[in-house]
Formats: sequence, structure tokens, C-alpha cells
Amino acid sequence: MVLFGKYQNNLIALVVVAIVGFTACNNPTNKPIEPTVAKVEEVQKVPTPNFNADSAYACVKAQVDFGPRIPGTKPHAKCADYIVTKLKSYGWKVTVQNGTVKTFDDKQFTLKNIIAEYNPDLANRTLLTAHWDTRPWADLDSIDKLKPFDGANDGGSGVAVLVELARQLNNSKIEKGIDIILFDIEDYGQQSTDTRYPQQEDTWCLGSQYWAKNPHKQGYFATYGILLDMVGGKNPVFPKEGTSMAFAPEIVNRVWDVAAKMGYGGFFTNDKTGETTDDHLYVNQLANIKCIDIVDYEVAKHNYPFYHHAHSDNMNVIDKNTLKMVGQLLLQVIYSEK
Repeated sequence: MVLFGKYQNNLIALVVVAIVGFTACNNPTNKPIEPTVAKVEEVQKVPTPNFNADSAYACVKAQVDFGPRIPGTKPHAKCADYIVTKLKSYGWKVTVQNGTVKTFDDKQFTLKNIIAEYNPDLANRTLLTAHWDTRPWADLDSIDKLKPFDGANDGGSGVAVLVELARQLNNSKIEKGIDIILFDIEDYGQQSTDTRYPQQEDTWCLGSQYWAKNPHKQGYFATYGILLDMVGGKNPVFPKEGTSMAFAPEIVNRVWDVAAKMGYGGFFTNDKTGETTDDHLYVNQLANIKCIDIVDYEVAKHNYPFYHHAHSDNMNVIDKNTLKMVGQLLLQVIYSEK
């Protein structure tokens, strides 16, 4: 994802399609939760599978152990094979979408978008996404800026939550149509401060841009989508991200309401960020699917966590409790749908 200062400020006409809306009742971290009145329909807690944080943690570590998943490298190829094998073993229909893209530094790569379908014949679909590549450089670190980093949280955590979710959904034999898309080459973008090359538009999220223009099924549509980005760190704060609120506020409010009812209101706060460039932007703009972003962001500091695009984004920042919270929340959201 892109740091503040690289927002998409040209969001034009928004098509508001109501699903189930609710005003979130969670307050900022460490403040008591105040009850609010439902606007449309209260989302009830329902029984769900038990998300296994140990399994998700092991999946993060497996990705990190391959090495940085930089496009065009052996760790990248090996990790793709690992993810595909895991998802297939859980009974999902898995395909790899290949496409040729050019990065801002005039390099050409063959991307690998990993697409997994559950109950592919069902018409009503839910889309869950993350990116699985890592940025080639720790350009926000104070040392070794040109060297790669592990990407345990930035990439690894979102993938791990969705892989474990795939296992849980298959075990429960849920009768819902669900798609998991793990986008490639999300993090190979140009920072606004990079003067080595002329500034270019849309250099981030190349995998989601490619998929949105070339969906894996003609006319593909999902009722809504949820993107996970940096969802495994210690003491996270998940505010209401600005692009999500611009395109799909009713989905944000519904998910945050479920989080509050599960006791997660201190982490899923009512604070709002500016509009950010992440994979969900192109899912909204190009694929016309209302998609939101769950991303760790320190509102008080106006920045992502300290390890963002730095060498400290390693297994030391991963917390099983956070993986558990996010995974269990997604299960509750899916199972509570009408």
C-alpha cells in the first residue's frame, strides 16, 4: 500500500449499493464502548468455526522462510507454489492468472495472481483479498534502503489469514460462494519522493489492476469485497480507511459493528484516514465491486506502523492474537450474512 501523500484524490462518481448497514459502536483505543442505535438491521453473532491462530502463524513463517517474495525471484516462485498447494489441499478450485506488466523503473515481470474459488457454481460471491508479494527495497528504513526485507506483516499476514480461512470454510462445508484472490506485484510502486524516474500514475497494485481489467471469469461480480493488509502486527489499530469509506461506507460500518460486538472495538476504531492507494481502489474503480480495506494505521502518528517497508517487518512483529482477531472477525462477517 502507499504512504499518506499518495492518495487517490480523484474519486469521481460513486455507486452506492446498500447491502446491510449499521452504525459502528466502537470508540478509539482504550476508551469505553458506547452503545448506539441500529440504523438498518443489527448483525447478530452466530456460531462460527474456531479460527486457528497457530496455523495462520505457521503460514506467515513459511512465507518468510522462502525469503523476500520479490517478483522474478526463486523465493517468489516457490512461495506461489506453496500457496497454490495449500489452497488446493483445502478443496478450493485454484488457478494462477499470469500477465505481463511493466513497473515504473521500466522492468517487465510476469505476475501471478492466485485465485481460489469455493462453491464456484454459486452465483452470489464474496471476495476476500490480500497481496502476497514483498517490496524489493526497505526504502523507509534508515539503513540498507536498497536491500529487501521479510514482509512478514506487509504481505505475509493477510495471505496467512486467508489461507487458514480457506481451511476453516472447507471443513465447515459452508454453502456460500467465496473467492480468495491473492494479488501479485502490489508493493512494487513509486514513492512520491523517488526522483530517479519521472513521476508516473498507477504504479502500485499492478496485480489488482491487471485482474480488474481481465477478471478470471467474464462478467465476474461479487456482492462485496474485503482486503487485508498488515493484519498480523502487535497492538494494531484498524481505523476506517478513507478509500473504503468513499466507495463502500455501509460495508465498513457493518464489519466494524461486528468487530465491536465481538469485543474488538478498541482495535477497530471510528477514526478515519485519508484516501489511500491499495488493491481495493482498483477493485472498486475498475471492477465496480464494493471493496474495503482492513489495514493497520497509527492515526495519531499519521503513519503506518514503524516497520512499514523496513527491515524490522519480520516475525518479531507478528502476534497470534491479532491473526486470531482478524480471522475470527471475517468468519463472523461471512456467517452472519443473510
